[in-house]
Amino acid sequence: TPASGLRMRVLEVLQEEGYINGMASIDKDGKSEIEIELRYFNGEPAIRRIERISKPGRRVYSAVRDLTSVANGLGVAILSTPKGVMTDTRAREENVGGEVLLNVF
Repeated sequence: TPASGLRMRVLEVLQEEGYINGMASIDKDGKSEIEIELRYFNGEPAIRRIERISKPGRRVYSAVRDLTSVANGLGVAILSTPKGVMTDTRAREENVGGEVLLNVF
């Protein structure tokens, strides 16, 4: 995928949560790209589905009290907050809301 700061931070959160094995920044034809190593468990991918919530045409913001669990706690929401990119669980711990970027199942 093409490299950007936000993508790197989202991938770091996915790696912390165990959805991907790793990532590496590479230069391809003079452009910076990110190579992602996906995680599999018994031949099944760790990421079953990714839903993009906030889009350029419709930004979705959530206060900390309005954050809901994803897939009854089996998934994770990734937020962009004033304290950085983090999961919904960590946002509740830090008592901070922000832009809901995506849900991962």
